[in-house]
Amino acid sequence: MSEAIQSPTFASKGQVGTDPYSIPLERIDVSDSELFEANEQARYFERLRREDPVHYCAESDFGPFWSVTKFEDIKSVDTNNEVYSSVPTIVIGDPPADFTLPMFIAMDPPRHDVQRKGVTGAVSPRNLSLLEPTIRQRVGDILESLPVGESFNWVDKVSIELTTQMLATLFDFPFEDRRLLTHWSDCATASPVQTGGTSMTQDEIQAELMKCLEYFNQLWQERKANPGNDFVSMMTQSEAFQDMDPMEYLGNLVLLIVGGNDTTRNSISGGVYALNQHPDEYARLKQDHSLIPNMISEVIRWQTPLMHMRRTALSDATLGGKQIKAGDRVVMWYLSGNRDEDVFEDGERFIIDRPNARQHVSFGYGLHRCMGNRLAEMQLRILWEEILQRFSHVEVVGEPVRARSNFVRGYLDLPVKLHVA
Repeated sequence: MSEAIQSPTFASKGQVGTDPYSIPLERIDVSDSELFEANEQARYFERLRREDPVHYCAESDFGPFWSVTKFEDIKSVDTNNEVYSSVPTIVIGDPPADFTLPMFIAMDPPRHDVQRKGVTGAVSPRNLSLLEPTIRQRVGDILESLPVGESFNWVDKVSIELTTQMLATLFDFPFEDRRLLTHWSDCATASPVQTGGTSMTQDEIQAELMKCLEYFNQLWQERKANPGNDFVSMMTQSEAFQDMDPMEYLGNLVLLIVGGNDTTRNSISGGVYALNQHPDEYARLKQDHSLIPNMISEVIRWQTPLMHMRRTALSDATLGGKQIKAGDRVVMWYLSGNRDEDVFEDGERFIIDRPNARQHVSFGYGLHRCMGNRLAEMQLRILWEEILQRFSHVEVVGEPVRARSNFVRGYLDLPVKLHVA
C-alpha cells in the first residue's frame, strides 16, 4: 500500500500546465504525482481513453508500465488474478528490497483468501449494525463542536477526526493516541509526506512505520491474552496470521489503517467540495434528503479516493489489442474508469441521482474488492444525514490543497464556513 517507500521524490515531468494533446502520446506519464496535486489529470486520462486506452509508458520514475483507462478493461484485469497478479505490490513502483511489507491485498489465492477472511468479521453486517449508533453519536459530537460562521479546515476538523475515531474503534486503539493512526496512514501513502507542510525522507518514513510496528506489537500481546472483536484480536485468533514475520504484520496493519482511513476521509472532503462545485445539486439535496444514499455512491465515484491499483502479468496476454508480456506492470486507473464516457455520461459532472452511480470501480472488482466498502458508505450516509439536520450550508471558501500522490486522491486543506438557517 505504501507509495512512500517506493520513491522519496518525484522529478518534474513538465506536464503540469501543459495541454495534454500537445504532448506526443508515447511521452504521456500519468504516474506523475504533480498532475494530481494540481488537479490536471482529467484531460490526460480523457486523451488516453480516446486514443490509447491501454497505454504503454516506457519511462517513468517507477519504470515502464501499462495504463488501463477504460471501465471494461479495468474490470477484465481486476477479475483475472490467474493472469494479473497482485504480487509483489498493488502500487506502481516496486517495493525496496530492504523494506518490503507483505500484505494480503498484495497476495494471490489461497494465501490472500485465508488472511482476508480472518479479519472481515470486524466489518460484518452484524458488526456494522452494532457500530451505527456509535458512529452517529461521534458524528453529532464532531459537528456540534465546529465553529459557525468562521473559516476552518474541514479536512482536519471533520474528515480526519471522524475516520480516525472509527479506526481507533476498529483496532480498539487507545483513543488518546488515535491521531497516530492518521500519521502512519500519511507516512504510508504520500511521497513526500505532506503533513502540516513538512516533508519526510525515506529513512524518516521507515522509522515512523517501525514505531507503528512497535506500538502494535504491544497490542498483539495484550489481545493474544485477552481478545476482543477488533482487527488485532482477530489476527491473534486466526491461524492465517500465526506465522507472520514482523514486516508482514506491519504490512497488514498498514493495509487496514490506510483502507480504513483514506477512502472515507477523502470522500468526506470530496463530497463537500463536489457539492460546492455543483450548487444546483446541493440545492436538490437540501430539498430531498432521500437522495443521500445514491449521492454517497456518486461521491465515491466522483472522488475515487484510491486512484489506481497495479497488477503484474504472470504470462503473456492480450488486452485492448495490446500485447502484454509476462512481468509487465499493468496499472488500472480507477479514476479514469469512473470517468469512462461509455459508462458514465458526462463523467466529470457530479450528479447526485446518477442512475448507475453504484457501478463505480472505486472499490475494485473481484476477490480484492474493498472489504470495508459498506462501513465507508455507512459513515458517509450518517455524516450527511447529520449535516443536513444542523447546517443550511457548508460553504467552501478557498481552493483545496491536494496531496502530491498518484495513489491517494487526497485533500490536505479544505477551507469552509458553516451556515445555519
